[in-house]
Amino acid sequence: MSLLATQRRFRAALTGDLEDAAHHFGDTNAAAGLAVYHNAYRVQLVDCLRETFEQLDAWLGSDDFALAALVHIAEHPPHGWTLGVYGEGFDATLARLYPNDPEVAELAWLEWALSIAFTGADGVPLTTNNLPSVDWDRARLDFVPTLQIAEATTNVGAIWSALSAGETPPAAETLPVPAALLVWRQDYVPSFRTIDQDERQALERMMSGAMFGELCLAEVEHWGDEEGVRRSGEYLGQWLHDGLVTGVRKSA
Repeated sequence: MSLLATQRRFRAALTGDLEDAAHHFGDTNAAAGLAVYHNAYRVQLVDCLRETFEQLDAWLGSDDFALAALVHIAEHPPHGWTLGVYGEGFDATLARLYPNDPEVAELAWLEWALSIAFTGADGVPLTTNNLPSVDWDRARLDFVPTLQIAEATTNVGAIWSALSAGETPPAAETLPVPAALLVWRQDYVPSFRTIDQDERQALERMMSGAMFGELCLAEVEHWGDEEGVRRSGEYLGQWLHDGLVTGVRKSA
């Protein structure tokens, strides 16, 4: 057996059927030895997920979290050069395992988004003190690279905040109207805010490259002159306050 074949079979013993993989080694003692590594591999990955999804672990409880983690591990072997990226996609696994408890997958998404925001690329935000003088009708905004948005159908923000503070979390509730989670890193601190769908649409419009004047026009068409202008200004002010905007460019 070549070294490459041995390595592949050893990997199969870690990630797949232990007895089938052990059979290929031709040693009756192989299964017992491989079982040690088979178990250690899973324990290490469960611990890795626990470290990344600390609040989710607290929400589900240790045993249920471990069961969900083992399902994910069986279906998704590590694929990156570091275990720091292993939590990607855990929320999708949980959405399938907990179809009637959407806060579970949403909590996983939030924790993962905060985790990657912490290690994401830097961006120097603009403030009201260093805004360039531009024609706002034709201005386009650049945003921090750590900015992420996802839909929220539950009070997941309140659940995460309580768990993070060591407080008793509220019971999971479905929001009257779906909202969205906004995640980014402000200075050196991963941050999030729950926003309504109107702000989400406005923000995504600007992230896609629309001019600020186009946003104002869309808001005026939907809300009327006074309210539309007010909302556009409030959105911009909030985004600047949160440190989301890194640049303002004049459209050609």
